[in-house]
Amino acid sequence: MANITPRPFMADPRSLLYLLQLTSPALPIGAYSYSEGLEALSQQGLLPDVDALETWMTQELRYGSIRLEASMLPKVYEAADAADLETIISCNQWLSALRETEELRQQSWQMGQSLQQLLTQLDPAFGPLLPMRPCNVAIAFAVAAARWHLSPYETVVGYLYSWMTTGVSAGVKLIPLGQTAGQQLQQRLYPDIEAAARMVLTTSDSWWDWTSDDSAERADLHSGCQQISSWGLSLASMTHETLYSRLFRS
Repeated sequence: MANITPRPFMADPRSLLYLLQLTSPALPIGAYSYSEGLEALSQQGLLPDVDALETWMTQELRYGSIRLEASMLPKVYEAADAADLETIISCNQWLSALRETEELRQQSWQMGQSLQQLLTQLDPAFGPLLPMRPCNVAIAFAVAAARWHLSPYETVVGYLYSWMTTGVSAGVKLIPLGQTAGQQLQQRLYPDIEAAARMVLTTSDSWWDWTSDDSAERADLHSGCQQISSWGLSLASMTHETLYSRLFRS
């Protein structure tokens, strides 16, 4: 019999519905219009088939900047739970500074602003926790997860799942792939999503804090950054900015 890890406990019985809402393709934040460099790779002949797409997305989950984004989620979740606006704003500024290309920065800000506006329309209580302009999408996602009582694990897995489905959807259009092949790829990526979530939740929450004077925290910072390599995504994103014809905004 397969060894199945129990699903984390949801404190609110409605949390599963909120998680599905946050990760739904119907969420009106415009995720479908971005490829995060995949379109540039496709036009360069570097994304010829499903195996190439799987390799790219696997490496991004293991070593790419999506892990840095995900590392913000538990910190912002905790801050939202404690109504710690200063930490939420600090994390938002850190993520904005992390963006290495204009397209990636505008993607995060546009999706973040759309989610920010949606949340405040659904519940005005979100307003005091999301006053920043611009707002990165990971920040708004984590605040929503905290107020809707998702667990930290579900928050990180949900965010990575949304990122993954956006990339697979782009690949289905660009390569192109059949819908079944896209669904099969999604399932093959699940172990890496789970592994990335476990890493995010077990790594010290101080490693991202480059302002720390503590030598142990600086060691965590060095160790964490050594595991991340975003130059491939950055080059693909910069190339995409100058493509003659484009289906996607990034």
